[in-house]
Amino acid sequence: MSLRIALFGQAPFGRDTLVRLLDAGHDVVGVYAPPAGARPDPLAAEAEQRRLPLLRHARFRRKGAAIPELVEEHRKLGAELNVLAFVTVILPPLIVDAPRHASLCFHPSLLPRFRGGNALAWQILLGATETGVTVFRPDAGVDTGAIAVQKGGVPISPTDTAASLYFDKLYPLGLDAIAEAVAAIDSGTAVLRAQDEGDASHQGLVDDAVARLDFAKSAAELDRWIRGCDPQPGAWAQRGGEVVRCYDGSLANESTSAREGEVVRLDGGAAFVAARGGVVRVGRVRVGDGAKQPAAEALRVGDVLS
Repeated sequence: MSLRIALFGQAPFGRDTLVRLLDAGHDVVGVYAPPAGARPDPLAAEAEQRRLPLLRHARFRRKGAAIPELVEEHRKLGAELNVLAFVTVILPPLIVDAPRHASLCFHPSLLPRFRGGNALAWQILLGATETGVTVFRPDAGVDTGAIAVQKGGVPISPTDTAASLYFDKLYPLGLDAIAEAVAAIDSGTAVLRAQDEGDASHQGLVDDAVARLDFAKSAAELDRWIRGCDPQPGAWAQRGGEVVRCYDGSLANESTSAREGEVVRLDGGAAFVAARGGVVRVGRVRVGDGAKQPAAEALRVGDVLS
């Protein structure tokens, strides 16, 4: 058996989802990718190479309502299922619910915990120690729909960044989860279960206001803040009037009597910064609009971040 699928996504994860669906014998009747930008999108490139219908729209709603011509465009594909592999635009219900099997959406957390668009970052910021992935059927809420497949048991290590957590751990697991959920829909064996609202949590986007380093926090918290905001948007502090974004963070096994935010030593290209109850190692920084560089090349002993 096989399904007629409309795939919505982008980036390598969208591309690899497309390949998995095609390898499983499904008929991908349309591929939705972001509009062309400065760099080629891997999903769009794969669709073009395979000569699949490629549809590129910046938005699907106008003034809060579905754009009629895009709803009609989707209807004409005759999709039996939408797969939302890595989607950052809001799709209207007239598209999400249109196929016979509606839609399946990937999320990089164990729902109902860590709903929202920056689940990867928040799991590190808030000190979660274990995570996983969820494939669910979208509804009118934000990541609130019934769960089709969930795979957990993934440890979050004390050195994970948002990037390593995704690419090294949840990315491959997410591909497996999507493939399993689509296969269950196709075979008629899918069992969807409602999310337990008693365990639910929702966090907002991690913007610069959230990413601001607060040296009233403990060293352990600052370490998580740097790792959770790595690579985007980059946890930041100020040195005088300059914005310094910090990357490649870790908690150093040492203590200091220096004041919070002071660079106490440089070693191996990294800067070691005093914090409440400990020291945080910062491997790389970006000063202002400059490029990332080893922290020891931009900071000096005695500099104070605040």
